[in-house]
Amino acid sequence: MSRKILVTSALPYANGPLHLGHLLESIQTDIWVRYQKLRGNDCIYLCADDAHGTAIMLTAEKLGITPEEQIARVKAEHERDLAGFHIRFDNYHSTHSRECQHYSEEIYRRLDANGHIERRDVTQLFDPEKNLFLADRYIKGTCPKCKTDDQYGDNCEACGATYTPAELINPRSAISGATPIEKSSTHFFFKLGDFENLLRNWTSSDALQPQIANKLREWLDAGLQSWDISRDAPYFGFEIPGAPGKFFYVWLDAPIGYMASCANWCEKNGRDFDEYWGTDSTAELYHFIGKDIINFHGLFWPAMLDSAGFRQPTAIFAHGFLTVNGKKMSKSRGTFIKAETYLKHLPAEYLRYYFAAKLSGAVDDIDLNLEDFINRVNSDLVGKLVNIASRSAKFVQKGNDGKLSTTQHNATLWQQVTGAGESIAELYEQREYSKAVREIMALADATNEYFDACEPWKLAKSDDTIGQAADVASQCIDIFRVLATYLSPVLPELAKQAEQFLNIPLTWQGEFAPLHNHSIEPFKAMMSRVDADKVAAMVEESSDNSPAPTPAAKPKKAAKDKDSGIADTIAYPDFAKIDLRVAEIVAAEAVEGADKLLKLTLSLGDLGTRQVFAGIKTAYNAEQLVGKLTVMVANLEARKMRFGMSEGMVLAAGPGDQEIWLLSPDSGAKAGMKIQ
Repeated sequence: MSRKILVTSALPYANGPLHLGHLLESIQTDIWVRYQKLRGNDCIYLCADDAHGTAIMLTAEKLGITPEEQIARVKAEHERDLAGFHIRFDNYHSTHSRECQHYSEEIYRRLDANGHIERRDVTQLFDPEKNLFLADRYIKGTCPKCKTDDQYGDNCEACGATYTPAELINPRSAISGATPIEKSSTHFFFKLGDFENLLRNWTSSDALQPQIANKLREWLDAGLQSWDISRDAPYFGFEIPGAPGKFFYVWLDAPIGYMASCANWCEKNGRDFDEYWGTDSTAELYHFIGKDIINFHGLFWPAMLDSAGFRQPTAIFAHGFLTVNGKKMSKSRGTFIKAETYLKHLPAEYLRYYFAAKLSGAVDDIDLNLEDFINRVNSDLVGKLVNIASRSAKFVQKGNDGKLSTTQHNATLWQQVTGAGESIAELYEQREYSKAVREIMALADATNEYFDACEPWKLAKSDDTIGQAADVASQCIDIFRVLATYLSPVLPELAKQAEQFLNIPLTWQGEFAPLHNHSIEPFKAMMSRVDADKVAAMVEESSDNSPAPTPAAKPKKAAKDKDSGIADTIAYPDFAKIDLRVAEIVAAEAVEGADKLLKLTLSLGDLGTRQVFAGIKTAYNAEQLVGKLTVMVANLEARKMRFGMSEGMVLAAGPGDQEIWLLSPDSGAKAGMKIQ
């Protein structure tokens, strides 16, 4: 019997581009939804942009556009990038919509009528120049513990201390630089403590993964605090009914965005909203989210829904964070990779497959190891899966005029492959994608071993045995059909190519019947190997400064980034490891295809020459550099770039673009001299 399922993933914030960390969640969700649809279930996938908050208002002001223009621009970029990774939504909406406003106001009124809203005065720091109450992240000052400057209003990145903004020494507004003042205002609070019994039952149910349930119970045991759901004007969001100048905090209407997107989809498709959100709903409702926002989804959200008379989620599926090469994503290392940047260099399906090969139903972080990424895609997808079809097709064309044989050459192997279907299906259902991928690739290995053992290339040499070669190849192509079907939730574009090649739709709703006497099309290449140079180029592009957002017709001049202060103290032995040398620029030239790079040939005197790629093209013409002395890091590990090998680094000062100044030694210095 077909299941009715509603699936959501967390709403991207409409204030910047998507990166690969965002894609981890949307790809995971999309795979699960595609699997459900492939199995014949009535499954819809809804999402939206999270489009409210102070940050969006400030960004729009900086760009000289309205907040509405800002969120519309970002939403278009999000939808473009998500589509580029083959994320197939049934509806993608926005929290800045009439549906979201309707349900935000309705839920608030019901909470208030039920006695779950309280009002009390709160004293906060206030920016007297911007006339704006300051959240902790918009306040900076000197840490009261270690005295490090330029720390945020709630914690110190230098010593790890936590404190209140009022404890900061010399606090200042990160927005205007003004000294904040204390100011009182009435705030609205959701009384979460009223729902302790409900939430204890909720956290003991099967709706949550064990790790998540344990974490939520820790918060319950510590005591539930009322949740501040209001913000004062100026603020971009929905005004609270009956409270002029008071707005819903963005995290109140963000999860309501799920309901808004559903209402919008229902209206367009003639479906009943209450079938999904009413208390009598029999539909399954699942939220895919990151573990960092589980407090909103695991505590506030079910409590709000209960008080407002709506159903609760069937389950919440939380996932961990993404690291790249074992570390947190970093612009300096080139591993803070935007979705748009990835798609410039590599096919989306490679990342979909790699994520699937790593993901499980647990909440563990996963690592995108770029070397492993190259090897796994090349080995599994090209060397195993597609290889089955590419090496078999010619024998079917030659030995049987492009038709699959009428006989089954190896019934045992066929049963092994098709018999694994239900166990693979259950792994998809439980989001154990890595186990499913391992099982599918083991079947691909078995198929390739069968092909090799039969040696159809030898059989095809004789007219007497060429039919046997076609039988072997037909068996392999039919197995390729099954394996491509198993992987179609992960690789939807490969599935389309397989359908064209096989001349038949890929379906997975029952047992697989063999294809006998079935015509196939001539084989066309489906995938190419990952080029390591393209991965390096992607990393190189990601290490550049991100381009500024497109300004409005009359942009305001953007202020230059302020120096964030002296970096963390290092020990002298760490500094002594750096070998600084005087270098003479003996040749310089522009790099074709690079906006910022110049290729420099540097002489170190008796120590030889080095080639360095430097991002200084916006400030210098190549010709004017030849003959100049500069300073380079001579013992920096060489780095392979798509333009060649960079064997060091020259030193420069300035904020960037046209304001870059190469460091030069005083007169009398010679190439190769050590700087100490």
